[in-house]
Amino acid sequence: MQVNLRSFKQKVRYHKSAFKRYLGKVEKNPPRDLDKIAEQIDAEVWKEIDCLSCANCCKSMTPTFTKTDVKRISAHLGVTPAAFTEKWLTYDKKAGDWMNKQQPCQFLDKTTHFCSIYEVRPADCAGFPHLKKKKMTDYIHVHQQNIEYCPATYRMVEKMQERL
Repeated sequence: MQVNLRSFKQKVRYHKSAFKRYLGKVEKNPPRDLDKIAEQIDAEVWKEIDCLSCANCCKSMTPTFTKTDVKRISAHLGVTPAAFTEKWLTYDKKAGDWMNKQQPCQFLDKTTHFCSIYEVRPADCAGFPHLKKKKMTDYIHVHQQNIEYCPATYRMVEKMQERL
């Protein structure tokens, strides 16, 4: 199903604080089989949400780029890793990560809203929104952040509340 970002942003404004509190409670007192439940919910969420129709993460967040990502993407673009990082990335000294200089992502096509480097995109993008990472409690802080940006994460929390 295609994502309506206006509707999503309205729901986030209304539920964000409650969802973050709920995830905090789950983190402190995780239910038995949380990882298994998350895997089931993940499958359900992706039947409902068309990630590629949204691209809100590309519009409002930046992935981190590993050295491997930089090598792969720069080779794809036919430039050196140094030229790639100089043109497109900035180094966050505090986090120790390479990140986009701009938002929305420079590789998001402004007309189609598709990633122009999808086949070689950063690992962070390929794994986003990390719904079914093993040891879900290690990723609750990430989900607390992502409910604001990702309709799939938001839907996951709704389903968790229904089920748990």
